Amino acid sequence: MTAPAAIHDRAAGLATKACTVNPLKMSQPLGAALAFLGIAGSMPLFHGSQGCTAFGLVLFVRHFRESIPLQTTAMNEVTTILGGGENIEKALLNIHKRAKPAFIGIASTGLTETKGDDVAGDLRLIKGAHPELDMPIVYVSTPDYQGAFQDGWAKAVTAIMEALAVPAPTVKGQVTILPGCHMTPGDIVELRDIVTDFGLSPIVLPDLSGSLDGHVPEDFSPTSLGGTTVTEIGQIGASEATIAIGEQMRPAAQVLTEKTGVPAKVFDSLTGLAAADELYAYLSALSGRPVPDKYRRQRSQLVDAMLDAHFFFGGKRVAIGAEPDLLWALGAWCKDMGCELAAAVTTTESPVLARLAAEGVRLGDLEDLEAQAGGCDLLITHSHGRQAAHRLGIPFLRMGLPIFDRLGAAHRVIVGYKGTRDLVFEVGNIFLANGHEWQPGDGAFDVLQDHRQGPAAGDATCAGVGLPHHSTRET
Repeated sequence: MTAPAAIHDRAAGLATKACTVNPLKMSQPLGAALAFLGIAGSMPLFHGSQGCTAFGLVLFVRHFRESIPLQTTAMNEVTTILGGGENIEKALLNIHKRAKPAFIGIASTGLTETKGDDVAGDLRLIKGAHPELDMPIVYVSTPDYQGAFQDGWAKAVTAIMEALAVPAPTVKGQVTILPGCHMTPGDIVELRDIVTDFGLSPIVLPDLSGSLDGHVPEDFSPTSLGGTTVTEIGQIGASEATIAIGEQMRPAAQVLTEKTGVPAKVFDSLTGLAAADELYAYLSALSGRPVPDKYRRQRSQLVDAMLDAHFFFGGKRVAIGAEPDLLWALGAWCKDMGCELAAAVTTTESPVLARLAAEGVRLGDLEDLEAQAGGCDLLITHSHGRQAAHRLGIPFLRMGLPIFDRLGAAHRVIVGYKGTRDLVFEVGNIFLANGHEWQPGDGAFDVLQDHRQGPAAGDATCAGVGLPHHSTRET
């Protein structure tokens, strides 16, 4: 659900529109619910009306194409006015009886936040009266009239840290990974493999790659199908380091450091050559091992892909609408590839927005994105942007959540050398398919062929790649 909100421009800082017309963002409770789904045996619970839960359930089912466990306290007019403590109690007892979850995560909604329910106090009374409710129950305040999807995810992970993280003797080689909500299950699998290849043992929280990676379970489960176990959450205080991906995860990483003393490293992005280099260099220093040969090869492949593709990216105008951390990852990568970020619209405040090399960053909706994207060569946002792309007559790349009109969204990978390489090819092929197909005799084509044959004698070359300095300027 998306509540009306003023739209702000980064430069002016003033409201330019009184309400959301065509929503780009999704709500905080949905972000919190997705984070809770990354815990094994979990049951997310919305404290609100049945409608709030039903709409969220539809979005997740359409995106992941999986069965999604999501429950509600089913507030109505009377219980909303009188208080929802009794509804929470009934919901917890029913969930415990029918689903036997290992973890319950409660997210508030605009309805109960407006009423001002003291959910934390209600939980203390309920757990005191019902000792059978012995599983961890974590509550997070996520009014859907404030913030956005990314905020709800970050608040939920922070609440889990506050409730369950404890100090423990350090286990050599163990690291904690805190992925942002912009990372797909496929991204998490790739990152875990990278960390493991350095001889490290990762604990990922939340781990959507275990619960929403699109596998067929052996048996039916009324709760989440996999993810981080409650036992593993209790062990994260023993890690040597915490790796957080995205500015949204900085508060959770800080809480973990304060509670356990585990140092944290926050990566703004893992997409792009420089961003990936930073990750591999950090893992090498942390593990005391050199970067494995397979990743040196992947880096070489990425550099070659960038050389192949940069003729098609240079000067292209791109419009992006996404949550702040995804906007930063894609926007910074596009800039590295020689594109111009002509329009950037996002959903909530974030420190990374001030550093984004764009003509302007707006907190807005898809109407704002469409208004700024005219004349662009590519529009990037989730599936709700397809009508805008059609009206503008420009190519459309689906990124983010929800993606419901294409298959495999959960398996897309854009992190590390390999993920970035595949993204270069995906976007480059979009430009190729919708632009001028070069033929022999074209000046740019001839320069490309010259590069492939190597520089002529006497040519000055860029360090390490054998590319004439004049090449990008002349094309």
